Amino acid sequence: MSDKRRKQYESMRGHYQQAGERAGFTLSPAQLAAVERLSRLAGELAVAHGPFRHRPPRGLYVWGPVGRGKSWLVDTFMEGLAEPRSRRLHFHDFFRRLHEGVSHTQVTPPASGATSAVRHSAVDRAVDELVGDCRVLLFDEFHAHDAGDAMLVARLLRTLLDRRVTLVTTSNYPPAGLMPDPLHHHLFEPTIELIQQRMDVLDVAGPTDFRRQPRQDPTGRRFARGAVLERPQAPLLAAHGLRAPRPDEAVQVAAHLRELPARAVRGDLVWLDFAELCEGITAVPDYLALADRFDTLVLDGVPPLASCTPDGRQRFANLVDVCCDRDVRLFLLGSDPLAGLPADSRLMRDLDRTASRLAMLRGGRAVSPR
Repeated sequence: MSDKRRKQYESMRGHYQQAGERAGFTLSPAQLAAVERLSRLAGELAVAHGPFRHRPPRGLYVWGPVGRGKSWLVDTFMEGLAEPRSRRLHFHDFFRRLHEGVSHTQVTPPASGATSAVRHSAVDRAVDELVGDCRVLLFDEFHAHDAGDAMLVARLLRTLLDRRVTLVTTSNYPPAGLMPDPLHHHLFEPTIELIQQRMDVLDVAGPTDFRRQPRQDPTGRRFARGAVLERPQAPLLAAHGLRAPRPDEAVQVAAHLRELPARAVRGDLVWLDFAELCEGITAVPDYLALADRFDTLVLDGVPPLASCTPDGRQRFANLVDVCCDRDVRLFLLGSDPLAGLPADSRLMRDLDRTASRLAMLRGGRAVSPR
């Protein structure tokens, strides 16, 4: 190992130790193994672009169930990385921007059968605009569920790897678990093979969901300072710095390509109804637009998710994802969303990540990174 590579490796190891001590975290064996591999990657990147280097370092695919500290591990890695040409993007956010870029750059095919080539060219141009000369790209919460989007993901990965970008991703699924729909899984198998060929797969699937442990959040994250408030009365709202909206505070608020009815907008706080935001025709770009403008979101009239439509449950899960990633303080007023769901139910398994994140709104003591 060269001096430059060893120096950056040791620097990253020290960075992790200091970050864990500051936060009061105790790392699990799986997390310690991930720290070792991420530190080695930092050393590899330190010498990756010299005159005798022909390939970028292998990327890392960090996977495990919710609450195993994946985001903390990779965020701490990016904070301590010496490579200035690095970017962190949440997959929801990147995918929204990629869709917009493809829509803006795609043109009518000049001849029959040219649609695929034109779409690939549009992806290339969109990646140019989003990534630029980035050499290290972090995707948080990488996934592939929708068949159409999965094909775009496949093209995106090939484009980034062909450009010698080193990818670091987190996911709740092992590579073989991506695109789980049996009707379409075979279409994604070449992309799974590409991930396994070009990236090292790190399993941090320990037995403990640290978000569910009693803790006090030492990081100061706004999301963790939200709350789930059942049957909220004025005194309970006041204890969290909230007051119920008056009828004359109702206003339309701009989202992505639409306006949404809000019960109130007060500076950096927006108060919305579950029925409008999750059971209405909204999507992730709308939640991202709200997160760009507001740092506190109150969602009123939250029902048990078992009583919602499947689309309503998925929109709610996406909203929680966006608020957590963008560190938007989230208050849920009404029922406990997970009330009445048996732990071993199919629906509960589908909402596992959401349940873990809602646990962050219930307070406690920090025992390990989330």
